[in-house]
Amino acid sequence: MSGGSLSDMVEKVGRELAGYEHPLFHFEAQPGNDCVGVEIRFDPPREGFHDYKFQVRPREIEHSQFPWTLQKQLYDCLHDYIIETFTRNPQREN
Repeated sequence: MSGGSLSDMVEKVGRELAGYEHPLFHFEAQPGNDCVGVEIRFDPPREGFHDYKFQVRPREIEHSQFPWTLQKQLYDCLHDYIIETFTRNPQREN
């Protein structure tokens, strides 16, 4: 990691995530294996719903467009998470 320590990168991602507030979700940055993990979870927690996690690589964090790429990744993952929480839909075999 050329741009700083993992803890510095976790702090940077955490600062970006602090700018996002949602009535249903909580966002948190956590150290991972040579990356920063981002966790999305229902807030308050709901039984039967898993947490959604994705990784942000050091080169993404160090890039000048990091705030925009994190936003796109966060929004894409939120979309996927919402889709995963459907308990029934016409395309799913129940």
